[in-house]
Amino acid sequence: MFAGLPVIVEVDVMVEFGVFLPIANNGWILSSASPQYRPSFELNRTITRLAEENGFGFVLSMVKFRGYGGPTRHWDFCQDSLTLMTGLAAVTSRIKLFASVAPITLHPAMVARMASTIDDISGGRFGINIVAGWNRAEYAQMGLWPGDDFYDYRYDYAEEYAHVLRELWEHGRLTHHGRFDLEDCEVLPTPPHGVKLLSAGQSPRGQEFCARYADYHFSAVGDPAAVAAMNRRTRELAAGHGRSVTSLNLATVVLGDTDADARRKVELYTEGADLAAIGYMTGQYSRDTATDGSSAAVVAGHGGGRPSPFYGGAEPIVGSASTVAAALDEMAGIEGTGGIMLVFDDFVEGVARFGAEVMPLLSSHPVAPAS
Repeated sequence: MFAGLPVIVEVDVMVEFGVFLPIANNGWILSSASPQYRPSFELNRTITRLAEENGFGFVLSMVKFRGYGGPTRHWDFCQDSLTLMTGLAAVTSRIKLFASVAPITLHPAMVARMASTIDDISGGRFGINIVAGWNRAEYAQMGLWPGDDFYDYRYDYAEEYAHVLRELWEHGRLTHHGRFDLEDCEVLPTPPHGVKLLSAGQSPRGQEFCARYADYHFSAVGDPAAVAAMNRRTRELAAGHGRSVTSLNLATVVLGDTDADARRKVELYTEGADLAAIGYMTGQYSRDTATDGSSAAVVAGHGGGRPSPFYGGAEPIVGSASTVAAALDEMAGIEGTGGIMLVFDDFVEGVARFGAEVMPLLSSHPVAPAS
């Protein structure tokens, strides 16, 4: 059993690094002082190609239908995840691509067919992140919110959704009656390479969903002890279902020429925090009736006298290339970590500098960056 301490192993463990793509404006920093940009295919294509060239293993794009406003209009501008990843599949050759799907917005038979097509386009590099759904405002604006009791049964809904996907991908035909009614539903061809599932459920119910249906568990916790405990729980639950689930942990990186240079950036971003956007965001998260999952953690993370501009209130990894590499090697050494997904303040510069300056210093990464 863990006794409140991270389990650190020798860093000969190899992990994959990925990029959490900025599919919405301004990425994951809610500040008027951080880099400001609108999402576009050109931007995300540039980032993804840079990631592929520099030895990253995967990219993931979120699903978002309504932003948080404020002076920066944070996330008010957002592209469609499935469409974006389809385009990226056609202009890349090696990197894995994860799109995000909110089950209450798209029928699983439609997503099964779309995923089979993208699997073909990508040559087997495609996966889906199942987002159970928590933000009432996103779905109510489209008349899709099932009612506030959905907070309580959303993972039951997601499990049935994932079951339908798996059955259609395996057999190409399904009769199923439940929340989804399929009568001899045919989805052919089946995906020739298979489609991986990912989920970020942090509550006990969300972790149980991951253990039963996901291939990857996207863990947003940042504290090493919490990461270790989450990784272990994921493995234990998956083993109970005769499965193995890979843990992908999240880290925000602010890279500077020196540690002091990187810290100055963080201070600048903090001073420019978009308090209106943060307030609206935490207000939406507070509607979630679950008190043991990621929503409560986000609200707590942005509390206090000086709200953090970093999404979820997570402490970023801040410093020079050597400082960042050492911190990531430590994270990689936490037992059960199979991958680390990175967020940057400036994604184009960040991915390029990470590949050139940080990756050569890592002992936890199996792929040498391209020259």
